[in-house]
Amino acid sequence: MGGKAAGSVGPQRLAGSAVVLLLGVVTALTGCEYTYEEPGRAEADSTTSAGRNVVLPPDPALESTVTGEALKEWAQAALPESQGRSFYSSSGYLEPGESRTEQTVQLPGGTYAVTLACRGTRRVSFKVALGESDLVDLTLGCANARVSVVQLEADAVLDITVGTRSDANFAYRVSRL
Repeated sequence: MGGKAAGSVGPQRLAGSAVVLLLGVVTALTGCEYTYEEPGRAEADSTTSAGRNVVLPPDPALESTVTGEALKEWAQAALPESQGRSFYSSSGYLEPGESRTEQTVQLPGGTYAVTLACRGTRRVSFKVALGESDLVDLTLGCANARVSVVQLEADAVLDITVGTRSDANFAYRVSRL
């Protein structure tokens, strides 16, 4: 009788331990995210600390770059109208490995929407900085647009750096909210 009781407790403990172990593994995996680059697949990767970003839906037809009038038309369509006054916007073409830094006009203190967009087969890195402080720092999968909200305590000029590893178009707008 003693042997039978010990035998039934062992499988129950083993089953209980297995459930606890399984729950631990599931809990650990829920915090993980696996991402990979697949040709033709657009994805967004944000490294910004601002939790107030809005991701606009991707358009898979935007995997090829454009120039001239087509670039102007795409930039206008990619940057949705904001309700506030637009202070600065730019668009262009980047060759593989190219990086470009531009400065906005003097912006009065306040809250701004920085709308970022790109087109091509890969990703474009955007960095919006105020002096040494990065306000936005993200890598955006092309065929996507993102709106980030930034707060300027005083009048300021922002540095906006755009870079890519493959050819791509970029567009951005800084609008007051």
